[in-house]
Amino acid sequence: MTSFVGRRREVADVKRLLSDSRLVTLTGVGGVGKTRLAYRVAAELWRAFPDGVWPVDLAELENPELLAQAVSAALGVEDRSGRCPVETLTDHLRDITALIVLDNCEHLLPECAVLTDALLRAAPCLRVLATSRQLLGITGEQTLDVPALPLPLPGTDPGSVEASTRYDAVRLFVDRARAVRPGFALTEDNRQAVERLCRRLDGVPLAIELAAVRLRALSVQHLLGRLDDRFRLLERRSCTAVERHRTLWALIDWSHTLCTPEERLLWARASVFVGGFGLESAEDVCSGDGIAREEVLDLVAGLVDKSVLITEETPFGVRYRLMESLREYGRERLAEGGGADAVQRRHRDHFARMCADTLASESCQLKLLSRVKLETANLRSAMDYCFSTPGGAAYGLRMAADLRNHWLSGYLGEGRQRFAQGLALHRAKDEARGRALIVDGWLAVVDGRPEEGSRLFDEAREIGELLGHGVILADIALQEGLLALDRGDAETAITLCRAAEERQRAAGDIMGRIRAALWLASALTLAGDLDAAVRTAQEGIALCEDHGKGLYRAHLLTMLGVAFWRRGDTARAGALVRESLAFHRELGNSRGIGLNMAALAWITAADGRYERAARLLGIFERFSREPRSRRAIGAQVAGYRHLRPYQEGCVAEIRRALGEAAFESTVRESARLDVDHALAYALEESAEDDVAEAAGPVDGDRSAPLTRRQTEVARLIGRGLTNRDIATKLVISQRTAEGHVEQIMHRLGFASRSQIAVWISERDKGNGHGDLNGEVGHRGRHLR
Repeated sequence: MTSFVGRRREVADVKRLLSDSRLVTLTGVGGVGKTRLAYRVAAELWRAFPDGVWPVDLAELENPELLAQAVSAALGVEDRSGRCPVETLTDHLRDITALIVLDNCEHLLPECAVLTDALLRAAPCLRVLATSRQLLGITGEQTLDVPALPLPLPGTDPGSVEASTRYDAVRLFVDRARAVRPGFALTEDNRQAVERLCRRLDGVPLAIELAAVRLRALSVQHLLGRLDDRFRLLERRSCTAVERHRTLWALIDWSHTLCTPEERLLWARASVFVGGFGLESAEDVCSGDGIAREEVLDLVAGLVDKSVLITEETPFGVRYRLMESLREYGRERLAEGGGADAVQRRHRDHFARMCADTLASESCQLKLLSRVKLETANLRSAMDYCFSTPGGAAYGLRMAADLRNHWLSGYLGEGRQRFAQGLALHRAKDEARGRALIVDGWLAVVDGRPEEGSRLFDEAREIGELLGHGVILADIALQEGLLALDRGDAETAITLCRAAEERQRAAGDIMGRIRAALWLASALTLAGDLDAAVRTAQEGIALCEDHGKGLYRAHLLTMLGVAFWRRGDTARAGALVRESLAFHRELGNSRGIGLNMAALAWITAADGRYERAARLLGIFERFSREPRSRRAIGAQVAGYRHLRPYQEGCVAEIRRALGEAAFESTVRESARLDVDHALAYALEESAEDDVAEAAGPVDGDRSAPLTRRQTEVARLIGRGLTNRDIATKLVISQRTAEGHVEQIMHRLGFASRSQIAVWISERDKGNGHGDLNGEVGHRGRHLR
């Protein structure tokens, strides 16, 4: 009775699976659209089944013993002989070519599996398309996990009404909104509210439809504001709706009743996680009080099978996630059952240990910092709990101090806000406050606020002297050396950094010694004592390698490269800085990348390669926080402000060599590069011609949405090539190929490769690309 929106790729995938297998099961969370997808595919395939396509809705069937009779009734099979219903059904199907859509199997799973297996064995021309929150689990079953509808990602803005409506979740909301308010339209005034609403509802079609119904009485903005009480608000009053679909709560409650008591308990406890979790986290947080640690794996697997938990592949293995609606349901169940505070404390303790590991662990720091970034939402939740619980602020401050390196990888403002929050709550002059003051002061200096940093260091020194705390006092000496270095006072910085290193060595503070080596090498470079700077940086790098401190090793590699550049060894300098850049690329550390780009520009200019140096300056601008910042190297990186004269000298030299117009044009062009192209170029993974093409418009058309390289990749997608195939064809890394595909989807507002294939086919038809048009066009029509 309502239109079918989107799902072009999923429809094609189901058809392909049904052509290869006689049993296909669509799985997924309740309300994600399994039934609508199955019926859509069935409607499009009816010509392939001369004996019919037969939908069998099992939602209302409660007695599993009546399953065969229910299927027979749906197929119009009557038998008054008194034989076994399964025998009657198999006899009817034995010689016919038909498709049965077995809908809503999850609550009758064993019986559905047995009956389906019997029917398929008896009827060789029969195919079954099932929908279930769990697999049937029989031989030959092919599965498709039905995803939520594509929607704009958090933090992104499609930019226009037209681009927004390319997302199926938005299109569905608009379509259903028009059904209840015929004059409804997506406009610039309500577009962002609709996008946020669809994100809040996880792109789940049923939730979106339930929300749209409320537009009879509410505007989109009011509806968005009231979504916190989503289960009361999103009530479907239609008397024709299946009971469990009348409210989102009832729908989720249906899934809950299908779980074992232990699975329900794990569901409730897992609701404390935000943004997903790994198995180890689940074992730490969810075990105890009725769930043994060794039982967690099986319970998690059970919830995955029931489509309660969604699985996600990450570099750290499989992670699990509750959709937001299911998570809120679980939190209410957790509150009802008691013990919520104990679970929240276990969650806090687990992530506090992870924070401490980023400083104390001897393992790879890059991996730890990447893992912390993945767990950002959980860390925020844990700190929120600390700062909202009486007596918990000291705990939260220790977590924030342990995350000192994390704050620098794109979260500096948040780090400062966390310290302000915790220091206002916890005023005791103890170690927790002293450490927090030091790290907060350091972040203030990094943020270009040295006076504020100095004030925080003064209070930390008072605490260190009161407690007789050697590590705090050593760290204060180092931070004051950092302030001197930023002022350009090399001699004072050298004295303070050496004093700090001696104290930290006496206290056994490895991280303190590493930081001292970094700033001392910087100060020695500024003073012109380059041999000493090289020795100090190499000693620091050795310490990092001995103790797995990858981030500081990367910073020390940069300073070592600068020292070699100052000594005239540009080949070695360039290799060191590129090695540092490779690390910062993996971590996604834009500040480190920016400094690497500037240093590479200096080194390249010293070799007389002025055009490449200008491109590197443009890329530096691409990664700098402030526009037109090529003169301001170090303005945002504490400890490196003394390098600004090098940057200014480099810019002046390149301007003279290239001329004003060529310099500005080259810098502007490379500043337009996407991240993957920029980094590949700086790491010498791509050629000058490639980067020029990537930065320039297609065929000279400034209005073209894709670069030349992106258009080439789009055509290869249209030919059906995978990312690996594209990488081989273009002689680039698979990572770079993946980056191109992501950029294409972002620029075009698409959510799937099939949309790209159709777009490039239609575009090439209009532009007359005859060589590829036939192949691309055929592929595009197939994907439709």
